[in-house]
Amino acid sequence: MKHHIRFFQSAAIGISLLFITVFSSHAQVSQEQFEKLQRAVQFIEFAYIEELDGDKIIEDAIRGILSELDPHSVYLSADERRRAEEPLEGSFEGIGIQFNLINDTIVVISAIPGGPSEEVGLLPGDKIIKIDGERAYGSDINNQFVQDNLRGERGSRVDVAIKRVGASELLDFTITRDRIPINSLDAAFMATPEIGYIKLNRFSRTTMREYREASQKLIDQGMKHLILDLNFNSGGYLDVAIDLTDQFLDRDQLIVYTEGHATPRQEFESTFRGNFKEGKVVVLVNEGSASASEILSGALQDWDRGLIVGRRTFGKGLVQRPFELPDGSAIRLTTAQYHTPTGRSIQRPYDQGSEEYYQDLSDRLSRGEMVSPENITFPDSLKFNTKINNRVVYGGGGIMPDFFIPIDTAMVSDFYSRMMRRGILNNFGVEYTNRHREHLQERYPDVDSFIETFTADQALIDELLAYASEHDLEPEEEMDEDAKQHIRNQVKALIARNLFDFAAFTQVIMQQNDAFLRAVEIIEDGTFERLNIRY
Repeated sequence: MKHHIRFFQSAAIGISLLFITVFSSHAQVSQEQFEKLQRAVQFIEFAYIEELDGDKIIEDAIRGILSELDPHSVYLSADERRRAEEPLEGSFEGIGIQFNLINDTIVVISAIPGGPSEEVGLLPGDKIIKIDGERAYGSDINNQFVQDNLRGERGSRVDVAIKRVGASELLDFTITRDRIPINSLDAAFMATPEIGYIKLNRFSRTTMREYREASQKLIDQGMKHLILDLNFNSGGYLDVAIDLTDQFLDRDQLIVYTEGHATPRQEFESTFRGNFKEGKVVVLVNEGSASASEILSGALQDWDRGLIVGRRTFGKGLVQRPFELPDGSAIRLTTAQYHTPTGRSIQRPYDQGSEEYYQDLSDRLSRGEMVSPENITFPDSLKFNTKINNRVVYGGGGIMPDFFIPIDTAMVSDFYSRMMRRGILNNFGVEYTNRHREHLQERYPDVDSFIETFTADQALIDELLAYASEHDLEPEEEMDEDAKQHIRNQVKALIARNLFDFAAFTQVIMQQNDAFLRAVEIIEDGTFERLNIRY
């Protein structure tokens, strides 16, 4: 009994202290309510059917409080915190996804570019239902479960079953674990003799060093204009977003301001520093571009400094600050909301709970928003005007691009999807390259020569089909020419990646990317001049 008394006292006191800490400045929480909470814990301790874990009670209480605040305020144990910071600070081995646990289900937020999950075709919004044939959802699923089951030694394999919106059955994937790259810059190359291209996957501590090195190299190659690809860039550090935006704006221009209930308004302005104050800038975004990506996109759009191409961004305008707890765990608490220079808050509503919040991306697809901007509506209260040209821009749910690019699913055949999910296409690319590496290296000494002259001809496609057949996969439908060309381009890109690097893969893929091709066209056809966009 003494053990139980000690437990209930520590748990009750701990939870009460937690409430006092969080709500000490709020007069509406009375001493009576604190005593009510303490009494409830006593009843649970003395009457509950099983003996309880005091540490777990405290952690559950913290998680419970934060779950009622907003979708981005979270509690992280010491181990969870270390693992959560790895994509921004370190490296690890695993399948390469960013995820959230929503209603006891593992939901893919994004597949890390160049990682194993992206290679087999995992998409944002996919729900992981099974891992190696075992159930992977329910009340016992937590961050530690995900780490224990999806991370592992490089080269080891894991089978996952995915529930995907629009698919009537679970989709099976075989993923080979690998070392997950931490670099935030995926690719940098010259798209034309005067147009450079840089792709960033996150805003990490290494981003500015990587950007400066890549951009200077492109400038030395003749870059006068830039396509900055932030597709599926889920954000990162606020100060890094400010520093990168500072590369493009004139001195003393507002980049972003933040404010919250306990956080006074703080403004961040551009400086004289930066290596691209002149030149046309096009930013590529989509529904996976969030937070820091939206800060940069919003600032350039508001100052009529660049043009935004793609689809409406995620809509995360909340700033999180970590508060470390004594045992190394932390509360990542939303402390402020950020606003673009025109005063826009791009945070989308979350008053219906986290599940509805993350379901929004699927809802956009079902509403037809991904295929036509006419299916997107904004109330007048969310309309703003840019600082220089008074162009109409929108807040309240992400950055709406200046030029809309619909999602294109026509090229993705069912056969292609099945090859990707089972890892057949990726494995074929590796094996083909390894068999012909000496010949390929001799014939294509650099990426540019490979892109210009290598062709995924019919003989290569026949070889792929035979390889798929050996692995019990046959096409079940007649593919049209677009679908065939998509597979040819993917095979070429995979061979380029295995022969050179992931940047080569990206450079090949971009040759069929509608947003990229539109960006090149916008830079070259006088659109900047017509819209009076400064460069």
